[in-house]
Formats: sequence, structure tokens, C-alpha cells
Amino acid sequence: MREVVVFIPGLMADARAFGPQIADLSRDVAVMCVPPTRGERIEEIASGMLDVLPKRCALVGHGMGGMVAMEILRRAPDRVARVAFMDTSPLAETPQQAALRDPRIIRAKTGKLFDVLREELPPETLAPGPYRNDILALVRDMGAVLGLETYLRQSRAMQRRRDQQGTLRKIAVPTLVMCGAGDKLYEIKRHSFMAELIPGATLQVIEGAGHLPALEQPEVVADALRQWLGTPLMLR
Repeated sequence: MREVVVFIPGLMADARAFGPQIADLSRDVAVMCVPPTRGERIEEIASGMLDVLPKRCALVGHGMGGMVAMEILRRAPDRVARVAFMDTSPLAETPQQAALRDPRIIRAKTGKLFDVLREELPPETLAPGPYRNDILALVRDMGAVLGLETYLRQSRAMQRRRDQQGTLRKIAVPTLVMCGAGDKLYEIKRHSFMAELIPGATLQVIEGAGHLPALEQPEVVADALRQWLGTPLMLR
């Protein structure tokens, strides 16, 4: 039986971030979505997810969700049958990057959460297109639903995340590394580097997309995931 596909959205995002792909794949395979909203460290979030995930699954992680997927692989590689990383990074934040989050955390606590979320994902992080404003409106709504406490937990988790390059080198399952060609948060060269670290990984750059290809080019991403799901499992 084909494994359950588990979607892990990114920072301040819920299942709607993968809405088109969930709708498409659910016609043929079992799917679930587990947002990374519990815990103030990536390790805590991954541990909590392992309590609810199927015994063996296919992980799809975007942004922060990809970082959680890496930690799941580090902790329990036998639970993962295949993995797709989208617009993410295996690197820990530098002290300078981590420090930049502190003013945003303070401003969010003083009632400026929505201003902060606009700074986290400004319009130029998405590719130009007729649906850019609609996607940004959806992003704002997801942020409003998840709220301040989730933002604070996720920001702290991002600040404290570990380097996962060693984890990537040990991956022994079919792996897809995807990114939008115009992603300014995690650029193509970062994903090329990831794909080189992972034995047998496939790199796919999505044209006409920035940081949110699942919403910017939903059909292309769904097709890529279907092809990845059809990849034969590697022998351990």
C-alpha cells in the first residue's frame, strides 16, 4: 500500500498553503497536514509530530516545515519512506540572522503582528503574476488564524535550529528538492547545495514562482509530487 503523504507547512501557514496539492493527491493517496505549531524548538516540534504520524510516511516540508522534516529524518529515518523539501534550508541561523528576529518578536508582542508578518514575506518574495495579491491575502489570513503565540514559538524555534547537513548526507530514500526560481529567501544555489548533499536527490526549479511555488504554480508542483511518489523505493 502506498504510504500516507504528510504535508508540513512553513512559518505561520496551515493546510491551505498546500491546498491545491492536497486536493489533487487526495484523489489517489491518503494525505494529512501537520502544521509545526507546537514547541519552541524544532526538536520538540518533530517529537510531537512523530506521536501522530503514521508508522511510515512520505514527508513534504516547505520552509520551516522542511526543517522539521529534516529533524524527523534525523530522529527516526525508518519512519520516512520518501521526502520532498521545498524552499527551505539545512543550515542553522547565524548569530546575526537570529538576532534580526528579536526586534520582530518585540514588535509582534506590542500589537504589530500583521506588520511583522508582511516583513517576513514581502510581495517581492513571490514571482510577479496575476494571483500575487490573492496569495498574499491568503498568507495574511493564515497568519491571523494562527496568531501571536504561534508566531513567537515558531520564531524561537527558527532561531535555535541546528545544522542538518549531516542528516541530509545520510538520507537513503527518494528525495525531491524543489524551489521557486525567484525565491529570494532561500535561493536556487541553496537548493542545489542541498541536492548535492543528498544521495540520488532530484532538484526541480519551478519557473514563475518565488517562495510559495505550491500556491504560485500549483499544477506544476502537484505534477512534480506525483512523479516523486512514483519513484521506486530505495533498498536500505
